[in-house]
Amino acid sequence: MLVLLDNGHGGLINGIYQTPGKRKRWDDGVIYEGEFNRAIVNGIIEELTRLNIPYVNIAPEYRDVRLVTRVGRANAFAHLPCFYLSVHSNAGGKGSEMFTYYGDSKSDAIATIFGEEFKREFPFKRLRTDFSDGDLDKEAAFYVLKKTRMPALLTENFFMDNHEEFTEILNKPEGRKKIIDYHIKSILRVQQELF
Repeated sequence: MLVLLDNGHGGLINGIYQTPGKRKRWDDGVIYEGEFNRAIVNGIIEELTRLNIPYVNIAPEYRDVRLVTRVGRANAFAHLPCFYLSVHSNAGGKGSEMFTYYGDSKSDAIATIFGEEFKREFPFKRLRTDFSDGDLDKEAAFYVLKKTRMPALLTENFFMDNHEEFTEILNKPEGRKKIIDYHIKSILRVQQELF
């Protein structure tokens, strides 16, 4: 099984953030979503390398790679057993979410595993769910979910504009490590149970 990793949005180049918006400044620090996403994906890559699980970093550049480019790169691997994982942090609420495209697919089973592992890693944090279609993920027509030709999941890992989540999790190495850990545990289960 091949893991296609997408760190959403641009990063920092020479101290300049590459994605307008997608940041939150607090008195005690600032979070750039693209930097956060890259830190999580890089941690996942480190663990996948150690575990000898094949992966492709869909957007290794620090510039903000266009969605059509990300999807095109991912779809080049559609002939292989793989799934697409886009990593983000949210704004405008509290907790974490898993998103898949509309309909019942293997993506939903992947999202359920990620949700279960999130709850194991963060038992006292909110997982924002939508059980209206029988599973815990939320459904959306995000471009990377709609246009990829393999199972695809987008994780929203807490809310960067929630000061409690910023100080307790998103801006702390140990918080980021726990986010990486639940992604790795999920990937291992997806490999064992679905591929």
